[in-house]
Parts: sequence; C-alpha cells; structure tokens
Amino acid sequence: MAKIGVIGGSGLYEIEGLKDQKWVKVATPFGETSDDCLIGKLERHEIIFLPRHGRGHRISPSDINYRANIYAMKKLGVDRIISVTACGSLKADIVPMDFVVVDQFVDRTNQARKMTFFDRGIVAHISFAHPVCKELSGTIYEVGYGISKDLNLKVHKGCTYLNMEGPAFSTLAESNLYRSWGMDIIGMTNMAEAKLAREAEICYSTLAAVTDFDCWHPDHETITIEMVLRNLRRNIENAKQILVKVIKKLPEERTCECQNALRHAIITDGKLVPAKVKEDLRIIIGKYIKE
Repeated sequence: MAKIGVIGGSGLYEIEGLKDQKWVKVATPFGETSDDCLIGKLERHEIIFLPRHGRGHRISPSDINYRANIYAMKKLGVDRIISVTACGSLKADIVPMDFVVVDQFVDRTNQARKMTFFDRGIVAHISFAHPVCKELSGTIYEVGYGISKDLNLKVHKGCTYLNMEGPAFSTLAESNLYRSWGMDIIGMTNMAEAKLAREAEICYSTLAAVTDFDCWHPDHETITIEMVLRNLRRNIENAKQILVKVIKKLPEERTCECQNALRHAIITDGKLVPAKVKEDLRIIIGKYIKE
C-alpha cells in the first residue's frame, strides 16, 4: 500500500471515503511536529495528513518546525507529499480562486529557518535545480486540468513560487519588485518543505490555491486575512476533489529520481559521522551509511 502525505489546512482532512482514521503523535529527533498526524485509508493508498500550522492555525510560518514535519512523514513511510497551500498572485492572469501547480521556488526568508537535515557532523549537497517531482506535479496538473471545466476553475503550471518570510504580507514596493523578477505567486512556507523532502528522498509537489492579488493590483491594494480565509474556504472543496483523484491515480511504485536524491549527495566519510547523528538520521541515510 503506497503512503501519500498531504500537508495543508484542517479542512482538507474531511474527505469522503477516508476510512480507518486515527490521529498519531510522531516523535522526532528535531522536536515536535506542528500537530499529530491523521492517518486514514483511501482505496489502495494510506494517507497521512499533517496540519502545517497546527489545528486551529496556531503556528506562524517562521516558527513551523519543518524538519520535524518532514521527518515524521518519512518515519511513517510516506514516499510522496502533496502540499496544499494558500498563495497570493503576482500575475494578472492568475486570479483568486485559480490553482497553481508550482514548478520553481525562490527563497526570500531571512530568519534562518532550518531547511536541512545535514548540519550536525554530516554534509550532503542535494541537486535542487528542479525542486518538485516532475511525475507527481504532472499528475496533479493532469487531474486538475481534466476536471477544471466541471469545477469552473483554472489550473496553471510552470509557475514560480516566491517564498517570503511573513507573517505580515508584502509592502507594495516588495510586491512590485517580485513582479519585476517574473515571479508568479507568493507564499510563506513551501520552500523549506521542498528542500527537506528532497533530502529525505520523498517526492514533493505544491498545489497552490490563489486567494488574493498580493497588494500590487490597483483594485486589490489591501489584503485582509478575512479575504484570504474566505477564498481559501471556497477553494477547499475543489482542492479535495483534485486530491482524491490524484491519490487514486498515483501508481504504487515510483520511477522518478527523487527516491535516489542522496545517492551522490553525501560527501562526509561515513566513519566520521557521529553515532548519534547516524541514529537520528537512520531512516534517511541508512541505505548509504551503515552502522
């Protein structure tokens, strides 16, 4: 049974047909996850949901324990993660209520978020030129595009996600700067998840729900949390329909190179890696560095 991870808001978990549901607390060497994980079965797949900001949205983007979250997914046997996230649009043709299947990321965070498992006595340099799984993203877009007319929505692909710090929204100058760079959408969370998932050899893809025009648009200069949440709630049902169809369509076995991301990435001599680090990272590096 393939195990699919979903990171997103709490409304996603109310999926029709999800059976044998249970909340599980997962211990990690990197501290506590954002919340417990909800495990359930959808036909032949086991699904693991994790509320990115905790149930009730208690954790700011800058304070999310991204390492613990991705580690927990790995520990539970997840080999693919679908991130469902809210975002602002930086393009006139990407409008609120659209969906975006992200292709690239640009990092503009500035508070030293922990974005690697390899910072304690072991060094690894993953390839990250293409930060999302091409196969997983392709399936998400194919499914989204296939049902877009029925759901009266538009799905974009080949887009770049600008990851800002937050929790405040952009200034007008920042928004216009990002537009001048050719960025497509803006959010606060997904870059760290994508990097850590790659290090953990987990396929990762982002399905972004557009909630606003950031603040660059002359008709939408003020962004309020009420606006964001209102549009996100309206889009959550569409996101769930896309998710269910994507999960059912995914094959049991992966053929992409995400599963071998560390094959040539670890440069530290295994004999020099501290025993505690080997123990903590066993589920990630075990097939490359033995005891």
